[in-house]
Amino acid sequence: MKASRRLFLAALSAATLVLSGCTTSSSTGTGASFRGPVGLQLYSLRGHFTKNVPSTLDIVKGYGIHEVELAGTYGQTPEKFRQELTRRGLVPISGHFPYKRFQTDPEGIAKEAKALGLKYAGCAWIDHQGAFDAAQARAAAAVFNKAGAVLAKHGIRCFYHCHGFEFQPGAAGPGTTAMDILMRETDPKLMAFEMDVLWVVFPGEDAAAWLLKYPGRWELMHLKDLKKGVATGFHNGGTDPNNDVTLGTGQMDWPKILAAAKKSGVKHYFIEDESADSVNQIPRTLNYLEGVHW
Repeated sequence: MKASRRLFLAALSAATLVLSGCTTSSSTGTGASFRGPVGLQLYSLRGHFTKNVPSTLDIVKGYGIHEVELAGTYGQTPEKFRQELTRRGLVPISGHFPYKRFQTDPEGIAKEAKALGLKYAGCAWIDHQGAFDAAQARAAAAVFNKAGAVLAKHGIRCFYHCHGFEFQPGAAGPGTTAMDILMRETDPKLMAFEMDVLWVVFPGEDAAAWLLKYPGRWELMHLKDLKKGVATGFHNGGTDPNNDVTLGTGQMDWPKILAAAKKSGVKHYFIEDESADSVNQIPRTLNYLEGVHW
């Protein structure tokens, strides 16, 4: 009887480990085609964060995701914010910092990024005057190369998040945009890019084509859909946040884009939903990603 009991307990323990492994290996928001990893840009819940940081992080945890991207710490120190993330099993992968700091304080960015536990530190808007032309793009590329070298010494990877104004056609001659200049004049060893899909489609560009045009450079991606019927072809970098809709209900061809992203080498995906209904749209977006196929 004792021997039989030991065998039973051993079998039960093994089964538990198998089931545990299955649970931890599966990931919310991924499926047969889209393998992720998928996380959340916390700016999506900025209104909630300004009221209560811990309860908002509980909402994030409740979605079942693990990776997050930061855009500030909502009045908390980097150390305290990281503790709150860790307490909920949330892993900070990347964060956004102002362009001015990349110009004047890359060491400070590196220090803060390390305190937050980030792998990537990036910029989501380049300060500029008028149309973002070739001269301004080259100046920005120089800033990112310099900052990227500083960050690399601390084990942090620098990146730039596109915002639409970089795709103005003819910025550096026929068939060339300021985005091309940023890509070509930054050192791939020091600088990565984050594609915000909405800010590629809103200017009238093909997101899949840009992913394949510069393979290996787009290491991060914002998953964001644009409401059907919203006009495109604008390079102002701005549209109503409520034009952000649940993935799969807007204008984007997600099977095409996600297949290109996989081929291009995107490493981390983050849902960003700036709409007033983001708290409800995010779970529906996760469901869409689980079922999308190509």
